[in-house]
Amino acid sequence: MPFVPSPSPLVAHPPGTDAPPTCEVPHFAPVRVRGGRHQLRRLVRHRRRAVAVGLVVTAAALVAAGPRDSDGARGHPVVAPVREHRAVTTVSAPVRIADGATVRLLRPGDRVDVIAAEETATGGGARVIARGARVLRVPEVLEGAGDSGALVVLSVPRSTAARLVGASSTARLAVTLC
Repeated sequence: MPFVPSPSPLVAHPPGTDAPPTCEVPHFAPVRVRGGRHQLRRLVRHRRRAVAVGLVVTAAALVAAGPRDSDGARGHPVVAPVREHRAVTTVSAPVRIADGATVRLLRPGDRVDVIAAEETATGGGARVIARGARVLRVPEVLEGAGDSGALVVLSVPRSTAARLVGASSTARLAVTLC
């Protein structure tokens, strides 16, 4: 006889109605692993030995999993040495010197002292801001340029560069050849 589907559509039942009825779980003894308690106590008693064994196993795993070179050497691969990053000891500082004619006497490589001349109500004061600064760059001589000073680039320590900037805002700067 051939299979003929029933004309009635499938009826949806609420969830959980197709589950078997509940029953009581029978009482049984707890499951225990033989010898586990004894081994745990022995491990706790010999903690130092257990820690040492753990470290040895970890070290062996790290060595085994480490990188390998073609020549069989272990450790870091041989590459070009990394250059050390040194702290910058000197910086290039542009300084406006009040007397342009003095600047025309300078050449790159010259050593100069930078002096700040301050004009006050009680008189003028001068102080040395930088000693032995190396001249890196001097401006080109321009015909017909006024005497408003000239910009010179000096190589000085970073702390001296900060003092030069501070002094140039309040005083006229001059140089003397060393």
